[in-house]
Amino acid sequence: MTSTNPLRLGTRGSALAMAQSGTVAQAVHDRTGRDVELVEIVTPGDRSSAPIQTLGVGVFVSALRDALLAKEIDFAVHSYKDLPTAPADGLVIAAIPARHDPRDALVARDGLTLNELPAGARIGTGALRRIAQLNALGRHFEPLPLRGNVDTRLRKLADGEFDAIVLAHAGMSRLGRGGEATEVLDPLLMLPAPAQGALAVECREDDAELRDLLAALDDEYTRAAVTAERALLAELEAGCSAPIAALAEVAEGDDGPEIYLRGAVFSPDGGFALRLSRTGTLADAAEVGRALARDLREEGADNALGVQHDPHP
Repeated sequence: MTSTNPLRLGTRGSALAMAQSGTVAQAVHDRTGRDVELVEIVTPGDRSSAPIQTLGVGVFVSALRDALLAKEIDFAVHSYKDLPTAPADGLVIAAIPARHDPRDALVARDGLTLNELPAGARIGTGALRRIAQLNALGRHFEPLPLRGNVDTRLRKLADGEFDAIVLAHAGMSRLGRGGEATEVLDPLLMLPAPAQGALAVECREDDAELRDLLAALDDEYTRAAVTAERALLAELEAGCSAPIAALAEVAEGDDGPEIYLRGAVFSPDGGFALRLSRTGTLADAAEVGRALARDLREEGADNALGVQHDPHP
């Protein structure tokens, strides 16, 4: 690490991944003066067109982690919501930079909002969490599978394959396309995935010098929020393909900053929807998440994951 050689930053090759990694590379250079080179790593998820829920958690990160452990790269940048909840042996999340907008965004034909879309509207999304919440609205929408990078998804909408699509607003914004959203969805309508909009900067656990260098990128409030959300997810033992949503926000309380965490669990068809919340201190972020997960389980969350309901009796 004392070398002046460029630091090697592993990244997926999609436009979004390159944009995210480029932002982190620039931040490292600005803070330390070290040059950073991007090293493209192809993951199994990039090679497959199968639905996300059939690929399994970690499909977009395993190759990056293998490259880290093999010392082919020095650090990696992930979309945090893609990471398995279990820690990876020998690796550490050295920094969680300030989060972008965690909300979902709707892009619809003719500039329509979600409320203006008619019954039967074809809405593209690859996330079971979004499908479940669209179904839970009781609007008789037709959620349809959609994969591909942001540009591909927007092109499919423009070609008329869908009436609307739902994307992470952070991803659109990082590509300079945030203004194309016809509506940024209120979390009361569409609660995001745990850690959506956040980045995880990962390096080897034994690389103390690089860990110290990357720590300058860490945002305390984002780390606390993401910790709470992912603790909830881990406690429910579900991955990114499960119909579970969470969003933590940090606000000033009577005794200093505190976390307000909302969590939700849905049956895939939206017939069962359970939403609860909890508050706590930043230092107790993980326990806030675990406690809310226990609350959700006590109210029937486990049943929702495996039981189908008829949303239109």
